[in-house]
Amino acid sequence: MNRVDDKIIEAENLVYSYNLDREEEMRALDGVNLSIARGEFVVIIGRNGSGKSTLAKHLNALFLPTSGTVRVNGMDTQDPRHLWRIRQTVGMVFQNPDNQIVSTTVEEDVAFGPENLGIPPDEIRRRVDLALEWVGMSEHMRHAPHLLSGGQKQRVAIAGVLAMRPKCIVLDEPTAMLDPSGRREVLDTVKRLNKEDGITVVLITHFMNEAALGDRVVVMDAGKIVMDDVPRKVFSQVEVVRRLHLDVPQVTRLAHELGKCGVSIPRDVLTVEEFADALCGLCSKSAVASCRE
Repeated sequence: MNRVDDKIIEAENLVYSYNLDREEEMRALDGVNLSIARGEFVVIIGRNGSGKSTLAKHLNALFLPTSGTVRVNGMDTQDPRHLWRIRQTVGMVFQNPDNQIVSTTVEEDVAFGPENLGIPPDEIRRRVDLALEWVGMSEHMRHAPHLLSGGQKQRVAIAGVLAMRPKCIVLDEPTAMLDPSGRREVLDTVKRLNKEDGITVVLITHFMNEAALGDRVVVMDAGKIVMDDVPRKVFSQVEVVRRLHLDVPQVTRLAHELGKCGVSIPRDVLTVEEFADALCGLCSKSAVASCRE
């Protein structure tokens, strides 16, 4: 259990309703309770309409609760006095990087956020250089963003957020529009920022192999959190996850199917390497048993 002062984000009884008309409303979030510790890598998954993107937009006060509370670094998102500091604490990266790129060169784009914060020019230069180095885009600093690949554009968008020095980054399906190479570029960047620089990461994704990378997986359905645990425990419950109209990592699904056929592969494997090790161990046991016979 995390101590209170370790929590960077807390949501308590969070409700968010869309007004469909004067007499009807729809609850996109229905009594959500969630806490995220500093330095955690939390992945949020759920089918379309489950409320995960709506929840993400509450984490830096893009949306405000209909009822309940969201606190960022102890600051209530509904208190307008805290809005500026909350937006500096939690940075957002969206699905389409083109929606976040506003300048004609990469370095100008990354500098845009710090300039709007009133940061002195020398400090902006330092932040831009460092942010581009963090995401591996220093050699492209004078390139036009529209000439970059999708993965490179998304890394520039992440650098633009990093230049504002957030303590937490929320990424709302940042790899959905990318090819496998672009997804790998972005995920490698996100993992490095979390593990090496201690930045808290909240990743919303439809890709279960990405979800397996987190410290925790939060599963949403119908505006509620229905599962919240380490990836190994969440995805080992294959039938439960499937009933929520989701899938599990491919190797976990394969282990589950083999298990139903009597093959004793651990049901909680998450990676190809783990599956291969388990399979090799199974073959070794079979070889030993054959020799004894």
